[in-house]
Amino acid sequence: MADLITVEDPDDPRLRDYTGLTDVELRRKREPAEGLFIAEGEKVIRRAKDAGYEMRSMLLSAKWVDVMRDVIDELPAPVYAVSPELAERVTGYHVHRGALASMQRKPLPTADELLQTARRVVVMESVNDHTNIGAIFRSAAALGMDAVLLSPDCADPLYRRSVKVSMGAVFSVPYARLDSWPKSLDSVREAGFTLLALTPDEKAKTLDETAPHKMQRVALMLGAEGDGLSTQALVAADEWVRIPMAHGVDSLNVGAAAAVAFYAVATGRPTPGPGQEGLSSHSRLP
Repeated sequence: MADLITVEDPDDPRLRDYTGLTDVELRRKREPAEGLFIAEGEKVIRRAKDAGYEMRSMLLSAKWVDVMRDVIDELPAPVYAVSPELAERVTGYHVHRGALASMQRKPLPTADELLQTARRVVVMESVNDHTNIGAIFRSAAALGMDAVLLSPDCADPLYRRSVKVSMGAVFSVPYARLDSWPKSLDSVREAGFTLLALTPDEKAKTLDETAPHKMQRVALMLGAEGDGLSTQALVAADEWVRIPMAHGVDSLNVGAAAAVAFYAVATGRPTPGPGQEGLSSHSRLP
């Protein structure tokens, strides 16, 4: 059973995991280095726990103690009960959900490990907005994508904002970071995946024309909001695909575009015949 500890000093060193949560640059460096991330809100905390993440501590306002009582009673981690005012002074913002937990990160799998069993993979290039990362993970989980691969400069999926926007879906879809970009895409292709680059370019085929749901293994490539995929990534792709637009709209927010494309990629997955698991031929774009 966890200890319930009332804290009244915002400078108490036991609250260090929760200090300065609005300082993005500080947290994005500190959290991976110290092997922690912050889960916010009852549902997200429970999903992190159910996904097997070890809890370091919880920080709760008084009215949330009873709501989280079963979690408190199950875990040995300390629980710090604080006033809403003190929570705001520590974290830097009004914690309106009333519950935070500091969780221990797990070692990430390698891309090669994920590619062994996956059939539908998301590949993100330079997506560094935490809201977009969270939205894409939520859609990936809901629409049946098997794994996410991140270019080295993508944002942290376990940053508090990403976790919150995804409603904990970042715990449901395994992910790995690619070692180099775009060279690591060669290993994705070698694992039997067709690389599809999502782009509004008029030279791209529509998703209906490409029929990715009929392909054995697909890696759908997404670029950052605004800039899209780089020239190097587009050249590395096997095919370019686009979502047809109406009423003069030229593109969608990357989170919305991802959801549409995931549905097209994951619907009606083929069942491979004997000896055909994950095998396909590829022709790269010039």
